[in-house]
Amino acid sequence: MAVSVGLGEVVARSVAVFVALKLAGAAYLVFLGVKAFRHRHTLLVTETETGTETKTGTGTARTLWEGFVVGVTNPKTMVFFAAVLPQFVDRDAGRVHEQMLILGLVFTVIALVCDSMWALTASAARTWFARSPKRLAAVGGTGGLAMIGLGVTVAVTGRADS
Repeated sequence: MAVSVGLGEVVARSVAVFVALKLAGAAYLVFLGVKAFRHRHTLLVTETETGTETKTGTGTARTLWEGFVVGVTNPKTMVFFAAVLPQFVDRDAGRVHEQMLILGLVFTVIALVCDSMWALTASAARTWFARSPKRLAAVGGTGGLAMIGLGVTVAVTGRADS
């Protein structure tokens, strides 16, 4: 939606906006990584009627919100959309913003399907890891360190013109 109303172009053209959005996203990734690393030993494994269940203390809504914030604060996605989507818009047909919005929604649906498949695969792996508190803590710590590393990498890398 942001790209369809021109915000992607602002991010693409403004080094300051790009850097601010990039650093906000990087800081949030580091925050999530530190949080995951600090709480790696607090992952609880409980037996349910359907099998082993992993409790992390966060609900589905919170997890979705955290994923949304990470995605929204990724300026590279906006720059990508600002660079790619206009090529597929028929300006003669009119309603350019609506065309870009539809193209963005198509991308979102495709990403949702692909990410859902990854989520199902991760769920199966989580079941295996959840059988051992030691493995579960190792995954929590490794995941936290990976997010910290990714956040730092995002913070220190940039555009060629920044």
